[in-house]
Amino acid sequence: MSDNGHQQNGHENVPSRQRRRFEGISSRTYEHPADRSALVALRKLSGFDTVFKALSGLLPERSLRLLFLSDSVRVSDAQFAHLNTMLRDACHILDLEKVPPMYVTQDPQPNAMCIGLDEPIIVVTTGLVELLDEEEMRAVVGHEVGHALSGHAVYRTILLFLTNLALRVAWIPLGNIAIMAIVTALREWFRKSELSADRAGLLVGQDLKASMRGLMKLAGGNHLHEMNVDAFLEQAEEYEAGGDLRDSVLKILNTLPRTHPFTTVRAAELKKWAESRDYQRIMDGHYPRRTEDKETSVSDSFRQSAASYATDVKNSKDPLMKLVSDIAGGAGDLGGRVRRGFGGFAGGNPKDQTAPNDRTTPEDRTSPKDQPPRDSTPEDDD
Repeated sequence: MSDNGHQQNGHENVPSRQRRRFEGISSRTYEHPADRSALVALRKLSGFDTVFKALSGLLPERSLRLLFLSDSVRVSDAQFAHLNTMLRDACHILDLEKVPPMYVTQDPQPNAMCIGLDEPIIVVTTGLVELLDEEEMRAVVGHEVGHALSGHAVYRTILLFLTNLALRVAWIPLGNIAIMAIVTALREWFRKSELSADRAGLLVGQDLKASMRGLMKLAGGNHLHEMNVDAFLEQAEEYEAGGDLRDSVLKILNTLPRTHPFTTVRAAELKKWAESRDYQRIMDGHYPRRTEDKETSVSDSFRQSAASYATDVKNSKDPLMKLVSDIAGGAGDLGGRVRRGFGGFAGGNPKDQTAPNDRTTPEDRTSPKDQPPRDSTPEDDD
């Protein structure tokens, strides 16, 4: 590998510092297991194939390309040259043969996206360009190139279209329900695909600190002197472990309408992966190649995803995930665990609460055989 300036796939690439190149790398290398399983589940969703085929022919992709061409700035050697260098650098490192067009669009909101049906287009906002430094931006460009290599652009484009369509047909009850079912499934996959692309960004930038800084800036703006990486990651741990079952439900409700995972969660996930043996093996040159993609099976993806989910549930500090783990493990007293989880509803100490129609004394409970039979209530059913 040479990083001193060279011709690669018809374009010159001059990285600003030496980084490893992953020749022939398969997107399976960095894709989060939940990303692959969510996409497989999405494709199996009733009605998705019909909608996908219909939208593939109806979506105005040419109009989309003309819109960016006419009302945004196309990145090139003559315009935003530093971004053009980053783009070619990222495509070289991930061995993406065709460099996707990239545009900068005027929008103060920091954002980037990879969309398109036939060919991906990368779009970054001025708000993002102004917010991030060179190494942070390099990770973002690598993030979007990772989306392109994984083939995410098609589904992301459909999600954007369906989200707008759902707003227009909200007055049609059944039509809106049908669309929102697919939108919800797409959002679930979208969130997982972001974790995959974050990993791709790290493979391109190969600077974990820069990736962390970029995520912190997305959360708190350009005030790094006021922020601390360790404290930021502690927020993710507190978010996962804090509260009771009610908080777990609220987390789910807060997440459902989002296309991206929460920023602290993304940072924690990326740091965990960067410290894993899998990441080190990739950096040592041991990773799946695209030439092997045809030999992989859906069942293998599901097995990997199932193992990943099982590990996440087992290691999670979230109250709901602990309960799920207990159920899977056949733990007893689940009714009591649920009541303690939601104990705050009734007020007071959940351990001191007694079922409304339970008039027995503690002494009586020690001798159940002496108790007269009585009707069971939901509170009594542990």
